[in-house]
Amino acid sequence: MKTIQNRLRGVSLTAAASLLLTALPAWAVDPFTLKDIRVEGLQRIEPGTVFASLPFRIGEQYNDEKGSTAIRSLFSLGLFTDVRLQVDDGVLVVIVEERPSVADVSFSGIKEFDSEILKKSLRDVGLAEGRPYDKALVDRAEQELKRQYINKSMYAAQVVTTVTPDERNRVNLNFSVVEGDVAKIKDIRIVGNQAFSESTLRDLFDLDTGGLMSWYTKSDRYSRAKLNADLESLRSHYLTRGYLEFRVESTQVAISPDKQDMSVTINITEGNRFVVASVALEGEYLGKENEFKSMVAMRAGEAYNAEDVTRTVKAFTDYFGAFGYAFAQVEAVPNIDRTTNRVAFTFRAQPSRRAYVRRINVVGNSRTRDEVIRREFRQLESAWYDSDRIRLSRDRVDRLGYFTEVGIATEPVPGTNDQVDLTVTVAEKPTGNLSIGAGYSQADKLSFIGSIKQENVFGSGNYLGLDLNTSKFNRQFVLSTTNPYFTPDGISRTLDAYYKTTRPYDAQGGDYEIATTGAGIKFGVPFTERDTVFFGIGAERVKVTSGDQLPEAYLDQGGTYIPTTLGWARDERDSALVPTSGRLQRFNTEFGAGGTRPYVKLNYQFQQYVPLSRKYTLAFNTEFGVGKGLNGKAFPVLRNFYGGGLGSVRGFEQGTLGPTSAVLGSTTGETVNVGGARNLVANLEFIAPFPGAGNDRTLRWFGFVDVGNVYGESESVDLSLLRSSAGVGLSWISPIGPLRFAYATPIRKFDGDRIQRFQFQIGTSF
Repeated sequence: MKTIQNRLRGVSLTAAASLLLTALPAWAVDPFTLKDIRVEGLQRIEPGTVFASLPFRIGEQYNDEKGSTAIRSLFSLGLFTDVRLQVDDGVLVVIVEERPSVADVSFSGIKEFDSEILKKSLRDVGLAEGRPYDKALVDRAEQELKRQYINKSMYAAQVVTTVTPDERNRVNLNFSVVEGDVAKIKDIRIVGNQAFSESTLRDLFDLDTGGLMSWYTKSDRYSRAKLNADLESLRSHYLTRGYLEFRVESTQVAISPDKQDMSVTINITEGNRFVVASVALEGEYLGKENEFKSMVAMRAGEAYNAEDVTRTVKAFTDYFGAFGYAFAQVEAVPNIDRTTNRVAFTFRAQPSRRAYVRRINVVGNSRTRDEVIRREFRQLESAWYDSDRIRLSRDRVDRLGYFTEVGIATEPVPGTNDQVDLTVTVAEKPTGNLSIGAGYSQADKLSFIGSIKQENVFGSGNYLGLDLNTSKFNRQFVLSTTNPYFTPDGISRTLDAYYKTTRPYDAQGGDYEIATTGAGIKFGVPFTERDTVFFGIGAERVKVTSGDQLPEAYLDQGGTYIPTTLGWARDERDSALVPTSGRLQRFNTEFGAGGTRPYVKLNYQFQQYVPLSRKYTLAFNTEFGVGKGLNGKAFPVLRNFYGGGLGSVRGFEQGTLGPTSAVLGSTTGETVNVGGARNLVANLEFIAPFPGAGNDRTLRWFGFVDVGNVYGESESVDLSLLRSSAGVGLSWISPIGPLRFAYATPIRKFDGDRIQRFQFQIGTSF
């Protein structure tokens, strides 16, 4: 029996192969025909894995060259620490020694990360439960863990690995981590500035030396990515103010010996400030030179502004794209005169060739169905490339509200000169909300409260909402669903069904009840990309059971209501969640002609957002509403407008402005607010980043002034009765939804007004 063997205990594969080839002459065997092949030493690995790596089969000729090839192939699998070949009377025996496998990966001392996140990062470097153990992989895993901590500015983190043998040739790995403290930025210096103060330039940065909100923003934790973004902000600041030759010469980042403090020094050269001398066009402009000239954002005599140059190049490229020229090349060539500090620009254009979109690919939608994204696209496959339609498509997908990021990349099709593919990349975000609660009181006994809201149920793009409250005094069941594409053309349909009852608390000494049962259907028809018209019809049955403490205004409000609605909305805001520019308009008409008390109700809302700078926004909101009874009957009280509180005039208790009604059975002249048929509200807000939060748009503060009131149907709109307030507030896009807190002080109030200075809400703005 002859044996050809090689042991790889701490020896590299290349060295092992060389050692094997050197040893072969001493173990050479004459070629022979294989009668059988056996494998020994396997514990977990399937024999088929070994046989698939052998360069020979039973019945084939075996020689030394094939034997050495077999050993190299088996070692290259990375599954074995030892491989031997034994030859005995035409039978080849392959003897292997498996590497231990990883039975378990655990962590100790970890506070900053969730263990599942770290396990995922280790899987990315090849170390995971069930995979072969390799000391080199463990070393890489330690470096990966340290890298994760460095990304969190924890430079002092130490990692020690403990390997514990287990049964069946397995090992347990434990990574013991001493995290240490977070290294924080203690100093940021900018050297070489003359035109602007250092404090002005540092205000451009998201990184800082710490402040009131650093615990939330982590702005005092160093990050190379954040520093690069801040350097771009610095560069943009200079390049948009005439400093054409501005440069960041170097950046030094120093860390203290105890790895707790960091200093950042940025060396810059400002250069001279340049003025635009002239602007000219060269190249092929499709015979539309006048149209292209109107898109030039820079003018002779103005200071050089890099954003104007970029805006002009983009406008030219987009305009070419609107005619199908996806590969248009536009170049802005400066001619600098340093003696006069003037620069002349020439825009050279070459439209190249027209292209059409071959395919649209969607990437990143792990939950949302492809069709939900594709139906928002206005650029079609096999159609000419149109940059306007592509941009509109991206905006429509973004406005769905299902994704944190939406991007579209254009990729040329290999082997063609007139085709492109579009790749839509999205990042999903949670779109559902679930709340469940229970309470117990002497009045209510046991009550259950639950709410389920899902804007993208099952990834279909449909909305489903369910509210349930079993309280004895305020019971409700509300079911609502919206299909935004009830028809392929984008007509939406909303269905509502509800049952609500309201009773006074026992402490009030009353026993009346108002029960409302209703259902409705509404459709939304998109007339343009920004305009939608809504219309619908509903049916509602109201039953008022009289008793003590019933407001007199509700005495005759029972009956049937059949409201039909017709409305219009135009949304031109840059964001539905955190708007900084644009306009929103809504107009709604509710016509209740077929019920017990016919009426008409009109409402108009207007919002305008004006960006004052990159950080600051001025926002204005106003609402007008009017209702009137028909056929000689009064406007139904249950359809009244309400004023006061968030969404109206802050600082006044919610819904307490306007007319009141006497209470049945009251001996003290008690009254309650019942709203009114006319509504007037105006709000003005100045929005800014929260102090210490840098430029984080998810956390902002605002100062506001509110004016408004509610009037009865027979009352004139007396402006002298308007209530007003002023205050400050906080807006936070939190994990549970948008939160708004406001503290207001009434400026104009009257006797009997109910004041509530601190208020908060989850949801809409204003």
